[in-house]
Amino acid sequence: MEFDKINYLMSIALDEAHEAYKKNEVPVGCVITNKHGDIIAKSFNTKEMEQNPIHHAEIMAIETAANKLNSWRLLDCNLYVTLEPCPMCMSAIIHARIKNVYFGAYDPKGGAVSLGFNLHHNENLNHKINLSGGFRHRECSQLISNFFKAKRNQYK
Repeated sequence: MEFDKINYLMSIALDEAHEAYKKNEVPVGCVITNKHGDIIAKSFNTKEMEQNPIHHAEIMAIETAANKLNSWRLLDCNLYVTLEPCPMCMSAIIHARIKNVYFGAYDPKGGAVSLGFNLHHNENLNHKINLSGGFRHRECSQLISNFFKAKRNQYK
């Protein structure tokens, strides 16, 4: 996929992350496109608002896309997310049969790959995904850093 298209879709994911920030949610945004590159779902974290531990941006977008396509199999779909997926989200991505994942910031404390859970190409699983990270890393990382810095200052 061409860099300009990835950059454009990451900007939409960043818009979603900014919405999460405004709602006092960890600012992570996600976009899913179909095989033609059309956006079929976009979302952000709603864990705090919904008091639901699985309401990560990726999970919410996968659910929306599955409902829109009337299928849990998101074959040939691509997912763009501002933060490296956690193990739960990576598992959901694999189960949804998403083809490609592009993420922004690496997450050394919670990202599946950064933690060594290389589920995306585990030989024991029946679906492999293509995973690429670091797109707009600084911008994605800075947004999350600013959010947690504001949180810490709030409790001083």
